[in-house]
Amino acid sequence: MIESFGDIFKVPELKKKIVFTALIIVVYRLGVAIPIPGIDIAAFKAIFAAQAHTLFGFMDMFAGGALSRLSIFTLGIMPYINASIIFSLLQATVPYLEKLAKEGETGRKKINQWTRYATLVLAVIQSLGLTLFMIMPMQDPTGNSVVARPGVMFVIITVLTMTTGTVFVMWLGEQISENGIGNGISLLIFAGIVDRLPSAAKNLFIMIKTHEMSLFAGLFLLLIVFIVTAAVVLLETGQRKIPVQYAKRVVGRKMYGGQSTFLPLKVNQSGVIAVIFAVSLMSVPLTVAQFMKNSQLMQKFIEWWMRGSLLYEILYAALIIFFCYFYNSITLNPKDIAENMKKWGGFIPGLRPGEPTANYIEWVLNRITLGGAIFVSFLAILPDYLRKFINAPFFFGGTALLIVVGVALDTIGQIESHLIMRHYDGFLKKGKIKGRWFNTQ
Repeated sequence: MIESFGDIFKVPELKKKIVFTALIIVVYRLGVAIPIPGIDIAAFKAIFAAQAHTLFGFMDMFAGGALSRLSIFTLGIMPYINASIIFSLLQATVPYLEKLAKEGETGRKKINQWTRYATLVLAVIQSLGLTLFMIMPMQDPTGNSVVARPGVMFVIITVLTMTTGTVFVMWLGEQISENGIGNGISLLIFAGIVDRLPSAAKNLFIMIKTHEMSLFAGLFLLLIVFIVTAAVVLLETGQRKIPVQYAKRVVGRKMYGGQSTFLPLKVNQSGVIAVIFAVSLMSVPLTVAQFMKNSQLMQKFIEWWMRGSLLYEILYAALIIFFCYFYNSITLNPKDIAENMKKWGGFIPGLRPGEPTANYIEWVLNRITLGGAIFVSFLAILPDYLRKFINAPFFFGGTALLIVVGVALDTIGQIESHLIMRHYDGFLKKGKIKGRWFNTQ
């Protein structure tokens, strides 16, 4: 492992990509620290603390803490994520988009272009809503207003700043994907989540030192972190491999096929998408109730709907399981898979091609999805009970953990690919043909 890490810096192309990626991430984190002008940050933080478990807290995690700071990157990459999810769903329901997606690179570029336009529209809508929320006649516990001089110019400048920030963050992510290493959008979210780890470790140490948490509870928490992280790695890499055999066929004077392979079905096909859908729906009622909490009925509703309550957690887990199956139903079509296998002469041993094969694939997919969905639900509700029973000082589990592990595995995989490619081409410089040594370069 240490030797492979050292090899990274021996490959000029790979080293350049990693340095470029690191610089882009630094630029992004600097932008998160720059606040929007004309706002009392201290007053907003006091109000935001009461909204931590609503939709604002969820958006703040994806924005890397930019929302709680009201920085120029307040919306982060959330509008782009929403636009991407919308177009992913539309591809399964709109025939024209489905046709474009199957056209290859040309169709993909056109869909990406429309996704950018949708990102711009969503950024304007979300920034306008957040700006109007800030200029509402509300005060923090000390009596200070969030905006000193609300007016039309403040709204225009703030909306323009947030929208421009989102477009710039989207551009940074695309630069990483094109010229750096890993998926750019995912890495920016990853950087925002990981950025909180040092403060979380510091808070844990302080709580143990001041006896707010016992040493045993602290060690137990770290053990849970280690075990659950290992389990998430297994979940993200887990696959159900269905054996596939290809019949021999003659094309011209050559014979093709006759080989055995497998059809890989991921245990957690939806990744973090199901959690995003579920937490978004669960956060909307609480966010609306926060604006009407003066009502006694609304106060009672907030108590029932707060994270950690039995009703909330049951509905939350049920929604995650539902969206795991829903996502699979629109992204994986067993009939299409079976037809493609039949077209190329492939079959599952012991099953007839066509409908029997499609039914078997659907049967396997439904069962492995259930296991993955139950585990993802467990991850989602884990942080609530860690805070409730052992007073965990940081948010561990759910969306954050799935993103961190998934992005880390994807980035490591890409680095491995570069290293393997360069080992064959760059490090093994000499070969031998017919007894004579030659230099491959």
